[in-house]
Amino acid sequence: MNALVPRFFGDLTDWFESEFPLRGGHLIRVEDFLSEGEYVLRAELPGLDPEKDIQVRTDKGVLIIHAERREEAQTHTRTEFRYGVFQRAVRLPGNADDQKVTASYDKGVLTVTVPLTAPEPTGRQIPVAKVNPVAKVK
Repeated sequence: MNALVPRFFGDLTDWFESEFPLRGGHLIRVEDFLSEGEYVLRAELPGLDPEKDIQVRTDKGVLIIHAERREEAQTHTRTEFRYGVFQRAVRLPGNADDQKVTASYDKGVLTVTVPLTAPEPTGRQIPVAKVNPVAKVK
């Protein structure tokens, strides 16, 4: 019986191990920053095939990253599989050029670069008119 306890708990620890990026309550961990003329977002997505598992798109000023992980491991006594869908949406700066977005994947990190256009004034100048006082005649 004592010999079975370590084996039993050893098998259970495999069930609780996860390589999915689920830390801090976020499905995909990201960092973003503005640099000279561009917005850059880096997302942590280790172990994925960027051509099959990752999609990047923009929609109405929002950058959306969608990733799926499918993994299966087979030993002589059992088969284990893991599956997960991850998504993260980030609002782009108002002057983002979403037609020229580029994305690259290297060593588990997705880097999305969004060029920024010159900021356009959003308001307009309103002239203030001088009111001439009307003389009161009695």
